[in-house]
Amino acid sequence: MTPISEAVILMAGEGSRLRGFDKTLLKPFVPVLGRPLICYTIDALIHAGIKKAHFIVGYQSGRIIAALKQLIPSELEPCFIENPEWQKQNGISLLAAVNDLTSPFLLTMSDHLFDQSIVGLLLRNAVLGQLNLALDRKLDSIFDIDDAMKVQTQEDRIFKIGKDLTVYDGIDTGLFVCPLDIFDYLERVKRDGDCSLADGVRLMASEDKARAVDIGDAWWQDIDTIAMLACAETQLRSRLARHDIVTATARPDRGNRAENQAGTGNNHPKMKDPLGQAE
Repeated sequence: MTPISEAVILMAGEGSRLRGFDKTLLKPFVPVLGRPLICYTIDALIHAGIKKAHFIVGYQSGRIIAALKQLIPSELEPCFIENPEWQKQNGISLLAAVNDLTSPFLLTMSDHLFDQSIVGLLLRNAVLGQLNLALDRKLDSIFDIDDAMKVQTQEDRIFKIGKDLTVYDGIDTGLFVCPLDIFDYLERVKRDGDCSLADGVRLMASEDKARAVDIGDAWWQDIDTIAMLACAETQLRSRLARHDIVTATARPDRGNRAENQAGTGNNHPKMKDPLGQAE
């Protein structure tokens, strides 16, 4: 049984590339095959045995929290942490949780879809004194390789990380198991009061404190743009077909991206999760 029981979910940003000019749309609640995007992450955490989730909010935090409260089931204890500097990089969002965690934790993004099996694999193989990154070595399958966070490794040791790397052998999936000293590293890499998560990982890697866990054939997708969302829905439909999953309560307008959980207050019925079935 994994000793990791808490997770941090970064969701403080504006999500402008996906929202476009629609200011009523909140990225974590964009429908993906009829379910709010964040529901897939919540289900994966519960499936992995996570008991408490720290949601780091910022942009439109009141609306985000109100909508999340309607979606989080009783199996998961929520903690809402506000990042008043949400316009800065994601390292600052993670630092907002520094006083709320007392042991190693799972870290993920609110705008990534992933097979639930990846979370279990990462938790089982994590070395708790180091930072553990779930790494995708299937480079040909990456939707937007130019925008991807690239990683250079030697076996399981991380040497370099960055979007501008020209030599790399894997892609950061946005899933980590972090030791508490990630906060110290983020403080050390701050410049003008700002830093990214990648900055902290880079410094940890330079001190041999960061390692990769290969996700193998498992699937994931970052959802930053409309094109990425369309690709993710195509992949999910394919996985649904391959695994013969019947999605109950399907609606004729399930593909309408204009619908938004936070904006309307509607509560989508829970459907069977294709990501949970594709392990």
